[in-house]
Amino acid sequence: MPMTSFISAGKQVCSSSDPRRQSHAVTVRWQEHTVTIGGGAPVLVQSMTSTNTADPISTALEIKKLAQAGSELVRITINTSEAAATVPEIREQLDRMGIKVPLVGDFHYNGHLLLRDYPDCAKALSKYRINPGNVGQGAKRNTQLSQMIEAAIFYDKPVRIGVNWGSLDQDLLARMMDENSQRAMPWDSKSVMYEALIQSAIGSAERAVELGLGRDRIVLSCKVSGVQDLIAIYQALALRCSFALHLGLTEAGVGSRGIIASAVSLSVLLQRGIGDTIRVSLTPEPGALRTGEVIVAQEILQTMGLRSFMPTVIACPGCGRTTSAVFQKLASRIQNYLRTQMLVWGKQYPGVETMNVAVMGCIVNGPGESKHANVGISLPGAGEDPVAPVFINGIKATTLRGERIAEQFQDIVHDYVQRTYSATIVR
Repeated sequence: MPMTSFISAGKQVCSSSDPRRQSHAVTVRWQEHTVTIGGGAPVLVQSMTSTNTADPISTALEIKKLAQAGSELVRITINTSEAAATVPEIREQLDRMGIKVPLVGDFHYNGHLLLRDYPDCAKALSKYRINPGNVGQGAKRNTQLSQMIEAAIFYDKPVRIGVNWGSLDQDLLARMMDENSQRAMPWDSKSVMYEALIQSAIGSAERAVELGLGRDRIVLSCKVSGVQDLIAIYQALALRCSFALHLGLTEAGVGSRGIIASAVSLSVLLQRGIGDTIRVSLTPEPGALRTGEVIVAQEILQTMGLRSFMPTVIACPGCGRTTSAVFQKLASRIQNYLRTQMLVWGKQYPGVETMNVAVMGCIVNGPGESKHANVGISLPGAGEDPVAPVFINGIKATTLRGERIAEQFQDIVHDYVQRTYSATIVR
């Protein structure tokens, strides 16, 4: 089977007009807080800490920042005895801060031992992530995978079986390469690797089901770094199972490259109804917060119309007619203001996340675009002493002048939120 045939098979999943792929609904909880993966639930945003898990204070603080940025699940590395012993303390610190985000334990190589030797860690986690390529070699592989699945059953925890092409089961890959060499028309090596990833994920999931883990307790992922590779693999995977699926490039990259690669690959799959959780695995700039990957994931989902997380700021790019920098400063200011305010507004004013705010820079399209938004302002494009009409729900409400346009427009947006969206009591 040549590579082109493999990819073509995946393209049969659904067209852009089809509904989302139906998968088993997986419930992940911590105390009274519950999130649902799959089963028609909204696509969730995940992230992962970069701190040493054995440092409970730093890890808890990073989890808090990720959760406040909008991460609905946070994964933490559990690779040593010290890390496993610290998980209950991390969970306690988060609970004291009122951060109820579920924690996912990321296990490799020694997870079967850590789950056995640190029961408080196993209890404090809301979900386990297991990599079939790193659970043991040879005869030990099935035994150690089984021990981790049995721990998940005992503690009633869902599991993500996450296959990665950087740590693929080499015994499986070698066997499939040998079988392929005997074909009358051998597949190319990349197609064999695709198939090995899929078989490793589905085979491990079916083994978990045999052991007693429900299909509604399993999430699958097949992580690769290439955009076309990810699309091809997940299209084929979606055809062959009904497990909930987690999407993401395993290493998206740095800066704009990582953002674009993630946006392109995830959007293609999400548009075809594939994917129940996503992570954008960006390499942060030195000293930058990890929260950037959460914001990018949210913006992918919101731009596609799948979810709303915060009000949308519509702003023109500027051109030769916009000789003033006023609109640029105003657009940036209102964007930052809305993101900060959503920490409160998101709880207090349900529906505010669907609001559109327009900041236009000149008279050509400015008034018309401003009328399309809930709240819009149209700057004249030239001069540092602008006269700017403001439109609310398509009707001109006022005209702003002078040096305090930014503050006045911000107040108008704030007043609109208070008048338009029903306030609820924040507890």
